[in-house]
Amino acid sequence: MARIIDWFNTADKTVTRWMARYAVLILRISVGIVFFWFGFIKFFPGLSPAEEIAGRTIETLSFGLIQPQLSLPILAAWESLIGLGLITGRFKRATLFLLFLQMIGTTMPIFIFPAETWKVFPIAPTLEGQYIIKNMVLISAGLVIGATVRGGDMVADEDLADEADHRFQHQARNPD
Repeated sequence: MARIIDWFNTADKTVTRWMARYAVLILRISVGIVFFWFGFIKFFPGLSPAEEIAGRTIETLSFGLIQPQLSLPILAAWESLIGLGLITGRFKRATLFLLFLQMIGTTMPIFIFPAETWKVFPIAPTLEGQYIIKNMVLISAGLVIGATVRGGDMVADEDLADEADHRFQHQARNPD
C-alpha cells in the first residue's frame, strides 16, 4: 500500500508541476483562439450569434452615433486583435487592456436590454444572457494572464507557495 501511495504522490507532483509550468500558456492561447474566432466570424454578416445584440449595444452606448454597420467590423477587428495578442503573447498589457475594455461593453446588454437577456431576473438568463454571463470566465482568465505580465508564474512547490503566502501576509500587516 505504501508503494501505491508513493507512486500516486510522485505522479501527482509531476502532473501538478506540468500544470503549473504550462497552464497559463495554454490558458492564454485558448482564450486567444476564442477571441480570434468570435471576432473573425463577425467580419461575415449573419455568422455570429452575438452580431445583432452587439451592434445594438454599441449603437445604444454611443447614443445612436455609431451604427451597427460600422461598429461590427470595428468590434470584429478589436476581438481578432485581442485573440492574436493572446495567441502570440506579444503586447500583453495592451491586449489585456483591450480585453477588459471589451468585456465592459460585452456585459452592458444585461443592463440595457434586460428583457432580452433574462427570462426571470436575476435567476434565469436567456441564451443571450448566458452568452454574456460566461464572460466572467474570460475576465477571470484575463486576470490570471495579467498576473504574469511582469514575470509572475504559477508555483507547484508547496513549501515555496507557503513561504510566498507568509511574505504576502506580512506585507499586508506591515505596509511600510
